[in-house]
Parts: sequence; structure tokens; C-alpha cells
Amino acid sequence: MQFKCDFQLQYTHLKNSLEHIRSIFASDDHTIHKARNELKIIELEGIKTVVKYFKIPHLLNRIVYTYWRKSKAYKSYHNALKLRYLGISTPEPIALIEFFSTGLLADSYFISEFFDYDFTIRTPLLEPLADREAIFTAFAAYTYDLHQKGVWHLDYSPGNILIKRSEQGYQFSIVDINRMAFREICPLDGCKNFNKLWASDEELEIMGREYARLSGLDEITVITKMQRHNNANKRIKNFKKRLKRWLKGDFSTPA
Repeated sequence: MQFKCDFQLQYTHLKNSLEHIRSIFASDDHTIHKARNELKIIELEGIKTVVKYFKIPHLLNRIVYTYWRKSKAYKSYHNALKLRYLGISTPEPIALIEFFSTGLLADSYFISEFFDYDFTIRTPLLEPLADREAIFTAFAAYTYDLHQKGVWHLDYSPGNILIKRSEQGYQFSIVDINRMAFREICPLDGCKNFNKLWASDEELEIMGREYARLSGLDEITVITKMQRHNNANKRIKNFKKRLKRWLKGDFSTPA
């Protein structure tokens, strides 16, 4: 089994733990998310970390990720380094680890320091927080700053936007960053990046006002464009859900 590891120099003392991350991960039971991939909070040499495990891809992707494309762990680590260089908050990256079997990529891991957040943007979208309007306004400003720095998060969804309250206001931090683009983003195109929030028209109106103020665009134009992209995304997602039910033979109407 071939082993590749890249880590920041300040974490050299973790080298032994990184080399044994497979067994450490397997024996730990502090899972915080498990779907296609799995995340666990694991303490390594006194550092509270989040270890993201990317399962072994199917054969075709093993070949692709070995010879033509960077692995998700690789992109997560290097995107994190680039974000922090740009002054954008994301949990401090520690290491990426890749295992290869018979010359092809097997499982891989991305390790970062734990970010002690209070909630994700999903909370004010679903709960009547007293300061939810202030959160949405600050979030629009944060997103505008991302776009001004040329950062386009391809999975800018509620669970991937962490928020911590502070005396200065709100600190936002983004995760699940293996799918990102770094390019010039004009503000009008930036309106589309709000489409995965599953927000209401009223919530987008709050965000749109601030985004328009910062960008100098017409307020009605920005809000309308945000709402149009958001509603289009909802239609597509709802259609896919109905299609899955139909393929399973479930023709009932959801409540």
C-alpha cells in the first residue's frame, strides 16, 4: 500500500499520527457526518481536528483520480491554503493523505483544525432568531467579499456555511471546499451563488439589498435575479425528488 502525505510544517509533530490515520479513524467513534464521505472529530496530539474520509472511488474514478485529476482530499487541502492566503476563513488545513493500492488511488483523508462555530446559515433560515436579518445582511456582505476575491464555492449550501457570533459581529467560515472555482466574478453573475440556500423570497430580499448596495447594482435587479435563480434550483431539486419516487414506484403526492 503506497502512502502519500502533504502537511503544513507547523504540524510536523503530528507525522506519526498522520501515518497511522487509517487505524486512528477506524477506531474513533466521534462521527459528526456520514453520507458519501464521513467526518469525525478526532484529537491528534492535543489538537482537536476534523478528519474527512473520502471512500474508495469506483474503478473508473480511481483511474481518473490517479492519472488525470486531483483527488477530493488534495483539492480540499490546497483550496483551504488558497482561501486562507486570500484572507477567507475556512478551518486551518493540517494535512492531506492518500493511499494507493495496485497503483491506483484508494481512500484519502483531509484533516483540518476544528472550528468552534455556533450554528450554520441553515439555523436562521429555519428558525426565527432575533438577529436573523442582521445575519442575512452580514452574510450577503461576506459573499460579496468572496466574489470580489474571485472565489466561487460550487456547493454554497446551508450546511457548508458556518457562523460564529463575536463582539465584532459574525464570523463566517466555509467548509466542504473540494469543489471550488477561482476566477473573476461580476456582481450580477454572483447573484446565482445564493441559489442553493433554499431561502424564501423575503430572505433573499434582505440579502439582495446589501449585495446591491455593496456592488452598486440596481436593488430590484439584484433581488429579482437572486429569486429567479433560487426558484429555478428549487424546481430542479423537486423534480429530481419526484423522479426518484416515480422510479421506485411511489406515485403518491407528498404531504
